[in-house]
Amino acid sequence: MRVAVVGIGGVGGYYGGRLANAFPPGSEHEVLFYCRGAHREAISRNGLRLIARDGELMARPSLVTDTPAEMGTVDVALFCVKGYDLLEAARSMAVAISPRTVVIPLGNGVDNDETLKQGLCTGDVLNGCAYISTHVEEPGVVEQTGGSRKLFFGNPDGRTEPYRPIEEMLKAAGIDAALSANILEEVWAKFIFIGPVSGVTSLHGVSIGQAIDDPGLRKQLSGMMREVEALARKKGVELPKGIVEQSLGKAGAFPRGTKSSMQLDVESGRRTELETMLGYVVRQGRELGVSTSLHSDAYESLKQRVA
Repeated sequence: MRVAVVGIGGVGGYYGGRLANAFPPGSEHEVLFYCRGAHREAISRNGLRLIARDGELMARPSLVTDTPAEMGTVDVALFCVKGYDLLEAARSMAVAISPRTVVIPLGNGVDNDETLKQGLCTGDVLNGCAYISTHVEEPGVVEQTGGSRKLFFGNPDGRTEPYRPIEEMLKAAGIDAALSANILEEVWAKFIFIGPVSGVTSLHGVSIGQAIDDPGLRKQLSGMMREVEALARKKGVELPKGIVEQSLGKAGAFPRGTKSSMQLDVESGRRTELETMLGYVVRQGRELGVSTSLHSDAYESLKQRVA
């Protein structure tokens, strides 16, 4: 298979790095990177260095480019860009996507598949998510600092068999991947965790561990999670019983000093995924008649800070 990894930041760097390391040029699978700037230049010269909790490795993809037309048509495209860049990335990659290309988003939002369909206008678009904390340490170097590294993907219509070869390829690269017949449940199960955690840590300037340990912040976290649970139910997604406590447990499993990705972006003055996470909940709650007052308060406060 010809596999394009779109966006070689933290998430794309980890999963793309694993793939390119397992399948170097000349292997049965061809791994192609789409990235830009100094990061692309460094990877072109020296390869990608991945510093992960499950081992350090060097990876050299078959191609690293900022011009998707150079890729030709790909069989699989993993979209690993932030929510605010997803539509633009899809439009750029459209030249490499055929109706049979399997497209898998691994971002933080729950509606990434809809955004990809809008930008690509073709392809077999699935949905997906990943539990991982990573960042670009310097051009050509990606570091993973936390998270289980688990990756879920699947078709919202429940079909699985057409995608088994992709699952096998990911596992062969050492990626803890699971093809799910209930991908919407998996995506929302991550969203109920990542959205509130991002909001609370960014709003209060605390690590994930501090948010869990502080009684007031833990109460805010659990309240926001219950708002997401109510919204998911309204949209026809039934999350497992006890999902809020399970999500708090996921947060508690991170190293105590871990900062959320959005928090790091807020602190560095970079663009954030505020609209992808909190903004989405506020807008959907308003549209569907679901109360999201905790999200609304945090969203309005953060919007003033990142405007």
